[in-house]
Amino acid sequence: MTSTHTPGNAPVQPVAGDRRRWFALAIVMTAAFMDLVDVTIVNIAIPSIRENEGATYSQIQWITAGYALAFAAGLITGGRLGDIHGRKRVFLIGVGGFTLASALCGLAVNPEMLVASRLLQGAMAALMVPQVLSIVHATFPAHERGKVFGLFGAIVGLGAVSGPLLGALLTEWNLFGLEWRPIFLINLPVGVAGLILGSRFITESRAPRALKLDLVGVALVTLGLLMLVYPLTQGRELDWPLWGYLSMAGAFVVLAVLVAYERRKSARDGSPLVELSLFKVKSFAAGIAVQTVFGIALGIFFLVWTLYMQVGLGWTALRAGLTGVPFSIAVSVAAGVSVQKLVPRFGRKVLQAGALVMAAGVLLYIWESERYGLGITSWQMALPLVVMGVGMGLIVAPLTDAVLSQVPREHAGAASGLINTVQQMGNALGLGLVSVVFFGTMSDHLAPARVGPAYADAFQNALGWVAGVLAVIFLLMFALPKRPAQHVEGAQEEERTEEKESALV
Repeated sequence: MTSTHTPGNAPVQPVAGDRRRWFALAIVMTAAFMDLVDVTIVNIAIPSIRENEGATYSQIQWITAGYALAFAAGLITGGRLGDIHGRKRVFLIGVGGFTLASALCGLAVNPEMLVASRLLQGAMAALMVPQVLSIVHATFPAHERGKVFGLFGAIVGLGAVSGPLLGALLTEWNLFGLEWRPIFLINLPVGVAGLILGSRFITESRAPRALKLDLVGVALVTLGLLMLVYPLTQGRELDWPLWGYLSMAGAFVVLAVLVAYERRKSARDGSPLVELSLFKVKSFAAGIAVQTVFGIALGIFFLVWTLYMQVGLGWTALRAGLTGVPFSIAVSVAAGVSVQKLVPRFGRKVLQAGALVMAAGVLLYIWESERYGLGITSWQMALPLVVMGVGMGLIVAPLTDAVLSQVPREHAGAASGLINTVQQMGNALGLGLVSVVFFGTMSDHLAPARVGPAYADAFQNALGWVAGVLAVIFLLMFALPKRPAQHVEGAQEEERTEEKESALV
């Protein structure tokens, strides 16, 4: 299990063979699954929300980007709060808040309330999700983490499979006349079960030394991200005002101020929000860059893909959800195989192959969309989606493993918070860029006969951007270590490291 703390604050090493840690793993993985499903389930229901609630294109973006922004802005804080106050405690607060926010989303009476509830949901996910990786990192020794992260990759794939299908079914069934609302309300029983089982099986753990929450750092991170994402999301609707460009430029100034402040705070009291020393670890710094750019690609693809199928091609939510099944299965299978079989043998080449394979799938999708036009079928989409899914699976699980492999355990919460933050920040940026690469290519007032062709053209343009982003990811991956540390370290080296950590504490 996770290390506990005696009254003297001395960490106790987990008992070998403790089966409770596997129950705890199942619980935190279920919470991660709930978060993943919630993202994908909303994407498939977006056209229904737009039609039934009269949401504008900007509000559609905020329903997805608002969640990602709140998630990104709070993740570093969530990871640090777990280090300070206990990962179990913060995890359970996050699960409870996420469940409450899901209820508010399901009861929203207008698009504005739904956007606000999604912001709250993202903030609560920011408390919940960082504890998943930090609990895993603090619970399992290095030689077992490859197996655990393989499971995590499979969960990612399963969430990708279940979300669109579940969202499509719930939307099509229109349970009790609630239209799209059950996609949020379904989180309630899962959240309640997580609270009950988590309080019983998860053992508390926290950083070995006392830390303080950096409120100035929290404010600077939130302000910087908001100044960057808000103009991107609202820019097209407001005809790209000058203040939007100034805000985006100012965001980089704010983030530079954050770095300078965190450096001084680290020297002053050793308790910064962003642990800058982590960026001295090559695998972490390189992995963070890859995660950010990868998030941009995913943010663009998933939203425009849904709009292309349901609005452009006129497909039902169920047909769109079923069309995504080959992609999701491919992600799940490739994610599990990559960590268990491929990375120990081929190292970072697996991740680079994933970027190239996914880019090939995107280019194939563009070609098929052009060739078959509005008459394209789900079966014709299957091949490019499988290729893309395999590529994504080769990236998603090994990348997490590589980024965390050399991170000291006392910074597990901060590191996992940063990993999730940059991915969600990239996701929010990608969703904001949809205004440029997708909606920006079509007129605001389309005749009914022009809707399909306009959406198909916009989809092809957006996928061209995704392919370009994947090429950048491939190049960035050269900065990753050739092999994650835990695959080359022996068990004796691991034991010596843990003994040193115990001695220091």
